[in-house]
Amino acid sequence: MAGKVTKKRKQQKKANIPMTTMSLPRFRVLEGEAGKKPKKRKREKGSFPVWGIILLVVLVLLAGITAAAYWYITANYTVTNVYVEGNVHYSNEEIMDMVMSGRYGNNSLILSLKYRDKSIEGIPFVEKMDVSVLDPHTVKIEVYEKALAGYVEYLDRYLYFDKDGIVVESSSEKTKGIPMVTGLTFDHVVLYQALPVENPEIFSEILSITQLVNKYNLIVDRIFFGSDNSLTLYFENVKAAFGNSGNLEEKVMELQYILPELTGKSGTLRMENYTEETKTITFEPDSKTE
Repeated sequence: MAGKVTKKRKQQKKANIPMTTMSLPRFRVLEGEAGKKPKKRKREKGSFPVWGIILLVVLVLLAGITAAAYWYITANYTVTNVYVEGNVHYSNEEIMDMVMSGRYGNNSLILSLKYRDKSIEGIPFVEKMDVSVLDPHTVKIEVYEKALAGYVEYLDRYLYFDKDGIVVESSSEKTKGIPMVTGLTFDHVVLYQALPVENPEIFSEILSITQLVNKYNLIVDRIFFGSDNSLTLYFENVKAAFGNSGNLEEKVMELQYILPELTGKSGTLRMENYTEETKTITFEPDSKTE
């Protein structure tokens, strides 16, 4: 009996034993087999990446091409001939310095790009300058100076005006070939405005005189207008009194033959009554002339 009870109890204990959860075995990835995880390769110390080598090669090529282009441009586009036209106030050298300034100022290719469809402006006494590259070694500079009729002195300055009497420049220096005009009355001057004279038409007459003396290769020092509108031109020690009777071009044309004969003399040429028909001219020496 006791043995049976014991057996029964053992069976009951066995029946009450709780179930335990079984864990799955862990898998280990074996290297060298299919499906293995790639192994990251370490760059050896001191080695250069491929993209870096490519970039270095490209930079070297670009540097070589740039050096070759620079050599070609400097060797084949150097300016050796320069033509300057239309300049009076400035010398050829001064014009060249204005146009061909900078490190590559003597390179025709650079000049062509710099002044392509562009004129140079803002230079005193000059309306504009055009630069043309005729060939890789030749450049032409065309200067268009302002049409100056004359100048007046005002407050220790030389004021240059055009055919309309507009003051276009103020300078401390005289310009060769532009006559001084005296006898005009004005009480103020404004740059880029007309001189406030009583008769504005006088400026066109001044320009005509300037153009005529240049036409006949004469250098007039001063143009004087009297209160009676009479005109007198000064040539060094000789003055030509034209009066106000007209025949301006005929009188100026005659001066080209008379003035050389009066070299070294001082006096007044009386041309008030000169015409092509009468040709009346007298010379009155100054009292100091021996």
